[in-house]
Amino acid sequence: MPASTSTDDRRGQLLEMIRQRGFASLPDLATELAVSESTIRRDLDYLEDSGTAQRTHGGVFYTGPSPKLAHFDTRQASEWEKKRQIAAAAAKLIGDGDTVLLDGGSTTYELAQQLVGRPLQVVTNSLPVATLLSASDTIDLVLIGGYIHSRTGVSLGPYANDMLNDLNVRRAVLSVAGVNERGFYNSNLLLVETERAMMQSADEVIIVADSTKFGHTSLAHLCDLSRPDRIVVDHGIHPEWKAHLKAAGVDVVSAGMEIQPATTKSTDPPDPQPPSQNP
Repeated sequence: MPASTSTDDRRGQLLEMIRQRGFASLPDLATELAVSESTIRRDLDYLEDSGTAQRTHGGVFYTGPSPKLAHFDTRQASEWEKKRQIAAAAAKLIGDGDTVLLDGGSTTYELAQQLVGRPLQVVTNSLPVATLLSASDTIDLVLIGGYIHSRTGVSLGPYANDMLNDLNVRRAVLSVAGVNERGFYNSNLLLVETERAMMQSADEVIIVADSTKFGHTSLAHLCDLSRPDRIVVDHGIHPEWKAHLKAAGVDVVSAGMEIQPATTKSTDPPDPQPPSQNP
């Protein structure tokens, strides 16, 4: 077998081991693959360059594509790069030491990957997010319980809502399925109830949504356009939608731009109200 094929096979095995565990130590990986730690380091350098792993003190975290759930498979492929850009911008809004609540959307999963290794308290109702962050010794993790929705891997319902009612977080980061002039929408009635409880528990509410969500609705209305403090979007958002959001008092953060964390909702005078018809 050619050496390059052997290397590819080993790196494939290495990545699968990290993916299944979420976190793995270098000595354990070297022992199980029967290679030297220097070889493992070279392989991890390759995986880091490909964006599927991130080295940290004592080991490596998996940071590859989202879990194989229907929710991720149907929503991630075509807009994955936009989601990554939005996640990177949202990560800059979160300060070390913050208490952050993350829902179970594909964009918030990308954000969770950005937060690996940072000193944070994270509250989530997402099993994929919790699995990703559970091995990080810098993150205090709280998993919300309740009914588990098999398509998304998130906990919903009255048990989840009751637990959220007893919590307070600095920032809640939520994803949505649609946005129009009436506000924000998601596709599951139980999810919307739980996300409302999430918003109630947070000092600051941040929505993450790619530009394809604008001008569309979904099954359940989550909140009015003015309810979030911030929304993080990609550069594909239409200028009139930016005007709509700013007129509603929402701080609009464009992915890729330099941003500074803010502690309160923007108090700048709103832009003139754009035409009422959909952009």
